[in-house]
Amino acid sequence: MSDGRLFYVMGPSGAGKDSVLTWVREHGVAFGVLCAHRYITRPAHAGGENHVALSEAEFQSREQRGLFALTWQAHGLHYGIGNEVAHWLARGANVLVNGSRDAFRRACERFPTLQPVLITASPECIAQRLMARGRESPADIEARVARIAAYPVPSGSMVICNDGCLADAGATLLQAIRSGH
Repeated sequence: MSDGRLFYVMGPSGAGKDSVLTWVREHGVAFGVLCAHRYITRPAHAGGENHVALSEAEFQSREQRGLFALTWQAHGLHYGIGNEVAHWLARGANVLVNGSRDAFRRACERFPTLQPVLITASPECIAQRLMARGRESPADIEARVARIAAYPVPSGSMVICNDGCLADAGATLLQAIRSGH
């Protein structure tokens, strides 16, 4: 049995990463695609992605015990990807991870054969989505949109523009996974 492939999905807030990953989760099961949950120090009822909510103490306890394959901090929260991902890959599963652009280099060190996937959208579309979700002030949205250009596209990345139909973006990612991109 050959190892599976890790697809490390990243992109700016408002690009629709969670929506694309949810679409693939719903349509990719028949193809053996596994979507890793993130462990986050954010309440479960906070909306957004399906994640495992941990208190700060729970997160630190798991991190100290080496239970995460990868961790990072962003927006005042702690994020982790569990070691179960390595187990799944070793058993031939293709795995999707909702990653962070800031943690990408560490992810490459941990999973050298990962496939980077950048989900993006136009700055106007991202600003509209951020405004609609109502979690950021107009100044915060402006700052987030301004940061988009600060992140270069990692070499070898698959880039998916999610400005249009969600099913098109999801199907593009699923086809890449199925073909081994």
